[in-house]
Amino acid sequence: MDLIEAEDIKKRWQEYTELYKKDLHDPDNHDGVITDLEPDILECEVKWALESITTNKAGGDDGIPVELFQILKNDAVKVLHSICQQIWKTQQWPQDWRRSVFIPIPKKGNAKECSNYRTIALISCASKVMLKILQARLQQYVNHELPNVQAGFRKGRGTRDQIANILWIMEKAREFQKNIYFCFIDYAKAFDCVDHKKLWKILQEMGIPDHLICLLRTLYAGQGATVRTGHGTTDWFQIGKGVRQGCILSPCLFNLYEEYIMRNAGLEEAQAGIKIAGRNLSNLRYADDTTLMAESEEELKRLLMKVKVESEKVGLKLNIQKTKIMASGPTTSWEIDGETVSDFIFLGSKVTADGDCSHEIKRRLLLRRKVMTNQHIQKQRRYFANKGPSSQGYGFSCGHVWM
Repeated sequence: MDLIEAEDIKKRWQEYTELYKKDLHDPDNHDGVITDLEPDILECEVKWALESITTNKAGGDDGIPVELFQILKNDAVKVLHSICQQIWKTQQWPQDWRRSVFIPIPKKGNAKECSNYRTIALISCASKVMLKILQARLQQYVNHELPNVQAGFRKGRGTRDQIANILWIMEKAREFQKNIYFCFIDYAKAFDCVDHKKLWKILQEMGIPDHLICLLRTLYAGQGATVRTGHGTTDWFQIGKGVRQGCILSPCLFNLYEEYIMRNAGLEEAQAGIKIAGRNLSNLRYADDTTLMAESEEELKRLLMKVKVESEKVGLKLNIQKTKIMASGPTTSWEIDGETVSDFIFLGSKVTADGDCSHEIKRRLLLRRKVMTNQHIQKQRRYFANKGPSSQGYGFSCGHVWM
C-alpha cells in the first residue's frame, strides 16, 4: 500500500532501517573501564587529524562544520585535545559523537520501495578527529593481521591492483595450460550484519589492545541514528549491529572480521586454491568483494562451502542470486550455488573466461563515447540557455530543438 502521510512515510523509513540495524540478541552494554591505557593522545596528533579531514562535507546532527575548527586553529586544537584525552581516559564518548543521520539516496527501481535506496550517514565532524587518531593507533595491528590478498581500504593498494592480479593469474594459467574456476562471492548487506559481540572477540583474538577495544565498544554501545527524509526526520533509534556507516574505522574493522572468516575456512592452507609462481593462492579480496579460485570444480565447491559455513557463524550470509561462477575450462557436473557466467564485472572491470582484455577495452570505449555524447548535449543546452532566442536560429525556438 502506498503511503501518503508524512508521519507514515517517516515511520516506514525508521522501521526499514531498524530491520537491518537492530540486534536480535541482548545488547552489548559495556560499562567497564580499562585502567591499563595506551600512551596519551598528543596535541600534534589532534592537529594532524584536524588538518587531514576533508572540507566541504556535510556534518552530523550538531551542525558544526570542520571549517570552523580549522579557522580557529590552535584554539580548536587545544579544546579538541582536551575532549579527546577525556574520552581516552574514561572511554566515554559524547552523545552527539555517537549519533548518525541517515539520508536515503534513490537507486534504480521503484522509488516507493525502501529497498531501492541506499543510505549515506552524516556524523559529527568533531568526532572525526578522535576517530582518525583511533584509526592511526589501530592501523599497525590491522596491517600485521591482514594478508596481501586483501587490498580493500589499504594504503598504497586499490582496485587496479586486484584487477591486474586476476588478469595476470589468467594469463599464467593459459601459459601453463591450466584451468581455473572462479567464484565471485556477494554478501547480503555485509557491513550491516556484523555482530558486535563477535567483533570484539575477534579483535581480542587478533591482539588488539584492550584499551582500544574498550573505546570501540563504548562508541558502539550507545550509538543512535535518525533518518532524514523529504518529509522530516524520524525519531532517534538505537543501532545494535553492523559497523558504523560513514565512520573511517569501519573498513578496517570489517577487514579484520572477514579475515577471521577466511582463516577459519582454511583459505590460507598450503594446498588450497591454485598453485602459481611457486605459491598457492585461493582468494583475492577487496573489502567484502571476495573471489575464490581453484583448479577444479570440486575444490572450488569445497572452498565455497567452507566460506559459507564460517560466514554464517558470524552472521554474514551469501547472496546466492548475485554470487557468480566463472570457469576458464570445461565444466561437467556443475553443482555449485550461484549463476554460471562467461564474463563478470570485477571491481569495475570486465573479466572474461578466456582472459581476453579486448572486451574490456571495447566496453571502456563505449562508456567513454556515451559520457562524451552526454557532455556535448549538456554544453549545447547551456549554450542556448545562456544566449537566448536570438542565437537559436531564425524561425524556431528551444522547444523545437530539444523536444
